Amino acid sequence: MVKITAAEVNKLRKSTGAGMMDCKNALVEAEGDFDKAIEILRKKGQKVAAKRADRESSEGAAIAKVNEDRTNGVIISLNCETDFVAKNDTFVTLAKDLAELALNFDSKEEFLKATYNGLTVEEKLIEQTGVIGEKIEIGGFKKLNAPFVGSYIHAGNKIATLVGLSGAVEGSASAAKDVAMQAAAMNPVALNEDAVEQSVIEKEIEIAKDQLRQEGKPEAMLDKIAQGKLKRFFKDNTLVNQAFIKDSKQTVNQYVKSVDSSLEITGFQRVALGS
Repeated sequence: MVKITAAEVNKLRKSTGAGMMDCKNALVEAEGDFDKAIEILRKKGQKVAAKRADRESSEGAAIAKVNEDRTNGVIISLNCETDFVAKNDTFVTLAKDLAELALNFDSKEEFLKATYNGLTVEEKLIEQTGVIGEKIEIGGFKKLNAPFVGSYIHAGNKIATLVGLSGAVEGSASAAKDVAMQAAAMNPVALNEDAVEQSVIEKEIEIAKDQLRQEGKPEAMLDKIAQGKLKRFFKDNTLVNQAFIKDSKQTVNQYVKSVDSSLEITGFQRVALGS
């Protein structure tokens, strides 16, 4: 039997994140062959992943990252099954590392095929499923490009947002963060009225009409009153028209204009765990 040293076990543990006993057992089975031991741990991950494929992974960490020149941002969520794992420092560090890598890719599919520490991201997730014993997967993946991009991650990594502004002017950083916090807290359905999907508009009008009918309003008045309710829906649910959470006397758009009259919000992205 090949003698396995503590240094070899520690090296495999650092490389894979697996527990000490799992690493020792893999090295024993591999007769000291480091690469073969990694393969053994990876196969263990595949077996665990297959067993837990139908499990719900609604916990995890939502991480937003922005590149150095503040023109490109990404949000990913690294999902797991329990809050216990989601709060683990090693898990959160992995989520942050993967988010940094994701900045270089335009789609979730490309990102999953990307190389991370000698494995593809997809393979790394399978490996970590074996290490942690829970289903681990990438949930959300959203990108945003703009002349200036800001980000916000809500406490506990449950919600992450990106906001794009029309320019990099004095005050852009604080404005983008404030608006990103707004998007996290108020969960707007769209940037403005024009960006609201027609299906959403039709649903809101129908809901309004049903309520009015229950209140006994005449059928001939329903369209006009429903349009008024729709305007209220736009005010409450589109980012630029929402009341600014730090000063409800102004809209988000008015707040941004107060920072610089030329500044506009060009877009936003939001990822929330469990949604």
